[in-house]
Amino acid sequence: MDMRELARAYRLRWKRRRLLFRALRKRRQLRSVIDRSAQIRPQQILVASTVRNEIVRLPYFLEHHRRLGAGHFLFVDNDSTDGTGDFLKEQPDVSLWFTQDSYRLSRFGMDWLTWLLMRYGHGHWCLTLDADEIFIYPHHDTRPLSALTEWLEQSGRQSFGALMLDMYPKGRLSEHSYAPGDDPFEALCWFDGDNYWATRKPDLQNLWIQGGVRARAFFADRPRRAPTMSKAPLVKWNRRYAYVSSTHSLLPRRLNHVFDTLGGEVASGILLHSKFLPVVLERSVEEKHRREHFANSRLYDSYYDSLSADPDLWCESSTKLISWSQLEAMGLMSKGNWL
Repeated sequence: MDMRELARAYRLRWKRRRLLFRALRKRRQLRSVIDRSAQIRPQQILVASTVRNEIVRLPYFLEHHRRLGAGHFLFVDNDSTDGTGDFLKEQPDVSLWFTQDSYRLSRFGMDWLTWLLMRYGHGHWCLTLDADEIFIYPHHDTRPLSALTEWLEQSGRQSFGALMLDMYPKGRLSEHSYAPGDDPFEALCWFDGDNYWATRKPDLQNLWIQGGVRARAFFADRPRRAPTMSKAPLVKWNRRYAYVSSTHSLLPRRLNHVFDTLGGEVASGILLHSKFLPVVLERSVEEKHRREHFANSRLYDSYYDSLSADPDLWCESSTKLISWSQLEAMGLMSKGNWL
């Protein structure tokens, strides 16, 4: 290792310590609503999420991840006003915390979740998700999540990558209805299959994937500003770990080696993204006003304006979702040498 690399490793080690210290400080912003963490058993898979006004998405989110085998859910409610907190409080496998503090100033919720993962996730496989993300992986319809994590451990892997796949309907967003608990991907059944590009970040060594419908429809004139689609949501957690940028990258940086860049195949999954349910129309107006979701929020004003204008995101090259094996055949996820 040359001197430049040694210096970089030293800086990243201190960065991780600063992130962990931030999480320790930010824990004071959390108020426990209901703490069922005593129910957590060894080997249980945990799900962690920060949510705000997600009463529409949460019934299906919980049902899906319970079906995969998640054992306990750690939620931070960031000042919801739509009944999200009351709904979560009644769920028997949920521990819930509440805060009115800034989502943006908590590193978009990651300071809060880092504390909860540090406190409750140590030694567990933990799935860190947004409420509009539904995690799938090869054979998820027949093999529980515990089978995947057991194989990852046997393979010496501590993290698992996933491409966030923006799903959208055919026609304007407002033309489609959705009721809580329904499968959102009955209507949001289309996606962009081939307009993705990737760069390797030299410092954190993570693969930075961009593209998809949001790059095509909202960032065509500035593609490098398009949202990042690559994540590492599933990690065998250690209290010394920390997410750096949402779940796009972690420290220690070895945890970011979740995609192969040398022509081979590393098993990976998909986060089906339900952002484009009809609720996004009014939420876009609200989020533009709140300015809590992007570090340089004003740069995204046109993005929010385009969303609130009720777009039709479908095009002739859109692909209809059929199955996970279709996504694997297209190279959007991989089973590698699993099964």
